[in-house]
Amino acid sequence: MTFRLQLKTYCLRMLGVMLLTLAVTHPATAQDQSVARRWTDILLQSIRLDFARPTVHARNLCHISVAMWNGWATYDAQANPWIFSEHHTSIDIEAARRETISFAAYRMLLNRFATSPGFATMSPQYRSLMEQLGYDHSNASIIGDTPAAIGNRIAQALITFGLEDNSNQINNYANLFYQPINPSLVVTLPGNSTAVDVRRYQPLSLTYFVDQSGQVIPGGFPPFLSAEWGNVTPFAMTSADRTDYVRDNRTWPVYNDPGAPPILGGVGDNLWRRGHEMVAVWSSHLDPTDGVNWDISPRSMGNITAPTDWNYESYYKFNEGGDAGTGYTVNPITGQPYAPNIVKRGDYARVLAEFWSDGPTSETPPGHWFAILNYVRDHPLGNRRLGGVGPELDPLEYDVKAYLALGGAMHDTAISVWGTKGWYDTSRPISAIRWMCGKGQCSNPSAASFHIDGIHLIPNEIELITAETTAPGQRHEHLEGNEGSIAIKAWRGPYEISNPQTDVAGVGWILGKQWWPYQRPTFVTPPFAGYTSGHSSFSRSAAHVLKLLTGSKYFPGGLGTFTATQNQYLVFEDGPSTNVTLQFASYYDAADQSALSRIWGGIHPPFDDIPSRVIGDKTGPAAFQFAKSLWGASLCAGDINNDHSVDALDMAILLGQWGGAGTADFDQSGIVDGVDLGTILGAWGSCN
Repeated sequence: MTFRLQLKTYCLRMLGVMLLTLAVTHPATAQDQSVARRWTDILLQSIRLDFARPTVHARNLCHISVAMWNGWATYDAQANPWIFSEHHTSIDIEAARRETISFAAYRMLLNRFATSPGFATMSPQYRSLMEQLGYDHSNASIIGDTPAAIGNRIAQALITFGLEDNSNQINNYANLFYQPINPSLVVTLPGNSTAVDVRRYQPLSLTYFVDQSGQVIPGGFPPFLSAEWGNVTPFAMTSADRTDYVRDNRTWPVYNDPGAPPILGGVGDNLWRRGHEMVAVWSSHLDPTDGVNWDISPRSMGNITAPTDWNYESYYKFNEGGDAGTGYTVNPITGQPYAPNIVKRGDYARVLAEFWSDGPTSETPPGHWFAILNYVRDHPLGNRRLGGVGPELDPLEYDVKAYLALGGAMHDTAISVWGTKGWYDTSRPISAIRWMCGKGQCSNPSAASFHIDGIHLIPNEIELITAETTAPGQRHEHLEGNEGSIAIKAWRGPYEISNPQTDVAGVGWILGKQWWPYQRPTFVTPPFAGYTSGHSSFSRSAAHVLKLLTGSKYFPGGLGTFTATQNQYLVFEDGPSTNVTLQFASYYDAADQSALSRIWGGIHPPFDDIPSRVIGDKTGPAAFQFAKSLWGASLCAGDINNDHSVDALDMAILLGQWGGAGTADFDQSGIVDGVDLGTILGAWGSCN
């Protein structure tokens, strides 16, 4: 398939996906939207047209959310702006807030996307929105106390801060010293003969690279994205969260250090091998014709607590796929049973892999969760009560507070995850699986092709090719001439697809040395180390923020849905073969499925996943609490209704939530119980 046809097909598919997602997550009219929401929508669209850089866009989402928060908070004596210290008043405070926020967001967008490939498309839209709102976009004054001048000063403060936060924005966020130790893997050639140390990160060699936003990067493969991002100034994290390591006389800060991953030939050798073998096995699930059907409704999926250690064998279903979640007896909000939602496993796994791949329309994972926040915000059963208690806030106040908390969480998560990636510098499945298969099998020392660093044989999944298996009519017949090599029953790869609009690669026996992730041949795998997983961390962190914002861990009505249309949604190949509606009862269920999608996509082994969720368990609540302090709300544990006092009103809320989930679940155990009662009693009368 030619590059031009492939790119055209990709762009047409992405346009369809974008229109589908916008129809689901955004209302048809902007009349009831706050200016913060309108600027956030245009920010997300700017991200979609920029390079797919999760770290950079987590920072953009955070800093632009901060700019909008500052535009609101500067007119509230009880609130605290961040990276800005002014307070003002106005005859018409609400009008002043709208104008200040708009000038701050406008200037920030111009700064952050000036070098974006989508800037020529988006900058007229920035100006157009200013004009629609009735503001003079050419007013760049920072003098005086007009809303425009204050907004411009807010942007100026954050732009200056961003030039000093160690992100290296002035040099387009380039690494200053990181260099991979492995030469590139040439993906069109079998095996992996170039790896110096297969445990370490290995770049790829491609003819050209197309990132997940559709941006073409000539010359092969981009450098490791944000290898030194652990140096970036965080939102809520402190030095207490930071561990400094030294390699090659360079300091590598790691926030919320999850510890070393399993390693081939060292601690966790079996987990390292088993994890990559599971990725290979799950690749065989990407076939909608294999006759396997699943109920993907919350009656059968979700409602699981992830392990906090390396014992993932009891958590993942190694052969079948998925996790050990057994779902919900009834909808926890309505009390009614969930209807079954039967789909083909091959369709579900492919849709899941692509839906979470880099966001529903490639606004990267942090932006994806902003889109989910907007979905929740727009839901007819949603509300604007912070923490689910107290009066409903006006749309602007709710939006700036919600975006501040989520933006801060995404930014700190990116710093934690990419600091970990840079320090531990681990490989991706395509490097490890091809390398192991090139060595041989490690199951039977007396059998052919034995090598201590080979891959384990698994009947009907990972097998040794022999004269018997390549005989006419046998399962490896098409691999004749490769006797002694390893065969994997897997997705057959992108070169089986001439036209993604009509072709499906399917699953079959392939040479293990030629195994592919479920990705496009112009992408293959993300350009940064595997451990830890951004998707797992971003999603878990965001789930915490959404729970704390809404006062419930469940989607409104106990059900969040996202539909992939038959033969229109998938980008990598044709499909799904029927409509597939993803369904999630809770934000955590959605986060868990995001994590699983990366295994089906061939991007992460399971040992990248679980420690990453633990990172999100830390960054999400911490960012929310710091944002709450900026709101001017009480940080005292036990003060549920934020009236700066732990008293009978808080006790009444706790008793009303007893035995269930809610804002009184201080220890985040999933249930309001005696531990939470003890928190209130211990803080009684002490939070004034």
